[in-house]
Amino acid sequence: MLAATAASMSYVPTISMAGRRPRQKVRTKTRPEKVSSSSSSSSVAGFGGGKTEPVWRCVDGCGACCKLDKGPDFASPEEIFENPKDVELYRSMVGTDGWCIHFEKSTRKCSIYPDRPYFCRVTPENFQSLYGIGKKNFNREACASCRDSIKAIYGSNAEELENFNLSIKSSTLASPVEFHKPA
Repeated sequence: MLAATAASMSYVPTISMAGRRPRQKVRTKTRPEKVSSSSSSSSVAGFGGGKTEPVWRCVDGCGACCKLDKGPDFASPEEIFENPKDVELYRSMVGTDGWCIHFEKSTRKCSIYPDRPYFCRVTPENFQSLYGIGKKNFNREACASCRDSIKAIYGSNAEELENFNLSIKSSTLASPVEFHKPA
């Protein structure tokens, strides 16, 4: 009886933390490089090479990431940012309804898009610095993050989710996007 009670007590914190995405730590150990017998540059996943990795892309007219206050299932600014000024800037952008004050709901566009803060830009470098996610896992994690946000904001059967999934599906048919820094 005591063992069952102790087991159930230790299970409760696990469930309550399951919805939260903790900040991932950057690995300091390096893995040995794999020798590839193929010279192909495409990213192939699974057994037999029949499935390609998704390539992240933003879908025009979605805006799910602009809902800045998504609730307790998502990480808070304090959990994401190390710099207090970033936390302050993020919090200053949250409107009374939880949406970014720069998000135009009627057009679903950002009014400061060219000048938006770095943390509003989905790039491999930002995923590395904010979440400890390396370039190798960027596309998969960015796609998962978008799906989570879209489901939380618009629902699991939303047109926005269908549009995102169709966009990602078509991106795996095209060549992977290379990320270049402007000269």
